[in-house]
Amino acid sequence: MSRVCQFTGRKTSSGNTYTHRGKAKYLGGVGTKVTGKTKRNFRANLQSVLTVMDDGSVKRVRVSTKAIRCGMIVKPLKRKYAYKPASE
Repeated sequence: MSRVCQFTGRKTSSGNTYTHRGKAKYLGGVGTKVTGKTKRNFRANLQSVLTVMDDGSVKRVRVSTKAIRCGMIVKPLKRKYAYKPASE
């Protein structure tokens, strides 16, 4: 299972982390220098949640928290007796 959001397509991206030494100029120093640069990963904040799909079925998907906050997913009701049969 890959680390990709089902709705927004957010996935892991790469970047760098920098190591500094020295004191900042605004604090009275001569400035900071970069002493190291290493690769790192920025991972998407994915959550596994139950959601109601377009056909009405309930499925567990991995979505980003941004998709949850934006309302892109619809969570099912927590109690089964809240659903009414289609015949009524």
